[in-house]
Amino acid sequence: MATILSVSASPSATSRTARLLRHLDARLTAQGHEVIALDVRTLPAEALLGADFGHPAIVRAGALFEQADGVVIGTPVYKAAYSGLLKSLLDLLPQYALTGKTVLPLATGGTTAHVLAIDYALRPVLASMGPAHITPGWFTLDKDITVADDGTLTVAPGSAEALAQVADQFSAALGGRTTLLAATG
Repeated sequence: MATILSVSASPSATSRTARLLRHLDARLTAQGHEVIALDVRTLPAEALLGADFGHPAIVRAGALFEQADGVVIGTPVYKAAYSGLLKSLLDLLPQYALTGKTVLPLATGGTTAHVLAIDYALRPVLASMGPAHITPGWFTLDKDITVADDGTLTVAPGSAEALAQVADQFSAALGGRTTLLAATG
């Protein structure tokens, strides 16, 4: 199956966004995909903020994007846009780092007022990077994500169903892309 890069763009070590992505990673792994997690917050701040394109950690992150067939981008919404941490990383990637890839944008936030951040802030930036396909994304309210003391994640039923659906659409789009490449290769 496909190799998927799962990118968490939250600056928080206890991020609901990252936990939600790892939850979806498990679903995608169960469907036969290889999933590689990248928490942008673990990249050196000096390299991200100083636009150090040659820093080994930034070069490694770029290589992960290059190797992936699909990319899941998860970000918290701040001030009606994706995180500055994500912006810093995307600015350091080559202009067409998503060429030929299938992309799933996801966002989390505290209010439904930010639900359009995916389509009006994130999607245009991702589209400018040349993906073959950006699947429908999903915005999940923070209140719909619960983390128990033992780390177990629970997603409210309506959100859980919607997330499963977008993950399955993304997986199907990757499968179609893989089949298409095999047929034309």
